[in-house]
Amino acid sequence: MSGMTAGIFTIGAILIAGGVHFMLAIKRPGVYPPKYILKKRAATLAAGGIVFLLIGVIMHSFR
Repeated sequence: MSGMTAGIFTIGAILIAGGVHFMLAIKRPGVYPPKYILKKRAATLAAGGIVFLLIGVIMHSFR
């Protein structure tokens, strides 16, 4: 169970890092794809990361 919780935390951290990456890409000039697509990707990845981190916290607390 501990390995599964660590895996879920890792997935959450990777998703949040991806969201941060796309948020930083918005600031660069002349970036492709368009900024509205990057915002959508960043929000989706960050929301998924938060969900995975919350699931990890819940699993860790019930251990």
